[in-house]
Amino acid sequence: MKDLKDRIALILAAFWWGSLTTIGFLVVPMLFAKLGNPSVAGNFAAQLFEAQSWIAIACGVILLIHFRSKADERMSGPAMTTIFFILGALLLALLQQYAVAPRIVARENLKLWHAMGTGMYFLQWLCAGVVLWRIGGRTAG
Repeated sequence: MKDLKDRIALILAAFWWGSLTTIGFLVVPMLFAKLGNPSVAGNFAAQLFEAQSWIAIACGVILLIHFRSKADERMSGPAMTTIFFILGALLLALLQQYAVAPRIVARENLKLWHAMGTGMYFLQWLCAGVVLWRIGGRTAG
């Protein structure tokens, strides 16, 4: 049996990627399709994306602590690559929440900032997916 901490890391990575997937690709599109009022749907979406940012920050920080606690003097290349993807996803979540989202909520150049936010969200989703894949492969068995 693999270490309990490794399994918890796997669950956190799955929660992070799964929450990104559910909110970004299911719930928010459904809000816009079913509510009929883009302004109301947008306000709900903003709240969901803010909650998602906090999930990303919590999962990312805990995963970084997990990898740091397992580090010896020389970390392996695969572990460093995983840390790189965690840091990338965290940076994207922070930028999206504190640089992009306020401009979208303020309806400032909405087309540009919405495209930036969508791109950052998708890249965060990819990074979190890579983290999940790498941790899952490490704890399999």
